[in-house]
Amino acid sequence: MKDKALLPAACRVACCLIVLTLVATNALAQTYPTKPIRLIVPFPPGGGTDTVARAISQRLAESLGQQIVIDNRGGASAIIGTELGARAAPDGYTLTFTLPAAVAVNPGLYPRLAYDPLRDFAPVTQLNTIALLLVANPGVPANSIRELIALAKAKPGHVTFASSGNGSAAHLAMELFKLMAGVDMTHIPYKGGGPALTDIIGGQVQLMSGPMIAALPFVKTGRLKALAVTTDKRIPGLPEVPAIAETVPGYESSIWHGVLAPAGTPRPVIRRLHAEIVKILGVPEVKERFAREGAEPVGSTPEQFGAFIKSEMAKYAKLIKAAGIRAE
Repeated sequence: MKDKALLPAACRVACCLIVLTLVATNALAQTYPTKPIRLIVPFPPGGGTDTVARAISQRLAESLGQQIVIDNRGGASAIIGTELGARAAPDGYTLTFTLPAAVAVNPGLYPRLAYDPLRDFAPVTQLNTIALLLVANPGVPANSIRELIALAKAKPGHVTFASSGNGSAAHLAMELFKLMAGVDMTHIPYKGGGPALTDIIGGQVQLMSGPMIAALPFVKTGRLKALAVTTDKRIPGLPEVPAIAETVPGYESSIWHGVLAPAGTPRPVIRRLHAEIVKILGVPEVKERFAREGAEPVGSTPEQFGAFIKSEMAKYAKLIKAAGIRAE
């Protein structure tokens, strides 16, 4: 009987704790942030990823009313910076800028990776999807994906494609194409996209899937020809160029950017960051900037972004194994 008498009191205590938690949660959502936020970018300053991170962070700082401090931690295929972000305090004051190499590709390339993208991070949102542009030397006797497949099947191993290195986005895009189209082509890795494009223009290599912003100027001057984009559909900025998926159904191999927080970051903080970033992605100037680079804004929910990362990890793990790709 005594235990039964205590039950109402215990229930009242539990209810009070729930109310206090809700009050504290709402207060956190209203006051965050109260100090500058560090955004870790796992690449050196000046590159494409860093440029996008700085553009977004500048607007985010304005909307949050606090400074966003960019912390460039390049090296080891984005592992150094990403690991640092995974080990940060889960208080909303350290965020990590991410892309496929860091959280989708590296787990398949490095069996003993020091961080787990699914366990160690709380997704905030996917910012964009960026098309790669498949370009060829004008002398290549193929002007469409269908003709390229026919050429590669007629001469297995004779068609060559360049990339900026083993496991790079350019390399993986072409390995996925080989696998899905059932063709054999030879990979020529370079130490950077610039030297690779130079050799394609010179005719030493025939093809490359590279960033649109780097390849398109050469297409416009006729020094390269555009065969397709690697997104699942045509992009608004280049509507005349077909998607590989129009010929190879289901093909998609794009770059994307996103924002992560350490696992355990309070949900009100995640929701606040997500809401502010989505507003930024809707700004016309941001949309126009993305379009110039072959990118489209996304702004997925934290749950959608988490599921997307999981699917990307599975896709690239399968591809890396099938193609026998090894980290350099």
